[in-house]
Amino acid sequence: MDLQVLRNLSYGMYIISTSFNNELAGCVVNTVVQITSSNPIIAVSVNKNNYTNTILKQSKRMAISILSTETSKETITNFGFYSQRNVNKFKDNYELINEVPIIKDNLCGYLIGDIIDIIEAESHDIFLMRLTNSKNISDKNPMTYEYYQTNLKGKSSINAPTFIEEKVENSSSNKYRCIICGHIYDDSKEQVKFEDLPDDWKCPVCGVSKDKFEKIN
Repeated sequence: MDLQVLRNLSYGMYIISTSFNNELAGCVVNTVVQITSSNPIIAVSVNKNNYTNTILKQSKRMAISILSTETSKETITNFGFYSQRNVNKFKDNYELINEVPIIKDNLCGYLIGDIIDIIEAESHDIFLMRLTNSKNISDKNPMTYEYYQTNLKGKSSINAPTFIEEKVENSSSNKYRCIICGHIYDDSKEQVKFEDLPDDWKCPVCGVSKDKFEKIN
């Protein structure tokens, strides 16, 4: 199968979040779909490895922050490539509404609801959320997945349903892969060889340091 054709499917960019026993959790997702019109039900796909998945199953509540084209790449990187197990993603960039955190960074709006069912689907769980609260915050343009990739030069998280591992061409040059986001640094395509990069160099996709790269050839 040619999996590249899957990239022709349309997606948006969202941050889902929840809280349980005063613990906050959230992550970036690109698969959010309204599946009923009356008494709206929203379907959200979340990787089983995400810490947010674990907290959602305990809280039974979810917020969906709808990102705009003005939402910063830093916010997307923070919620898209790091785990709440290791990093405080929220800091001071959120507010609690109906006891769940809403991200404050140029949103189009938000949706809040109760989780009424969970469907297992291979690597992901599909959470069905019945809408209980929502607000349109601005008339900014919603960020699409294509906009994120084309304009912000972003990439899929390894846990995203749309993740496709980069192909590594056979060549004599050294290549290094980021273990967080999968970005490949190819010496033959860069102006500076990886080993000559300064110690404070950061991955251009997820912002981690050089020691998070592994040599792959």
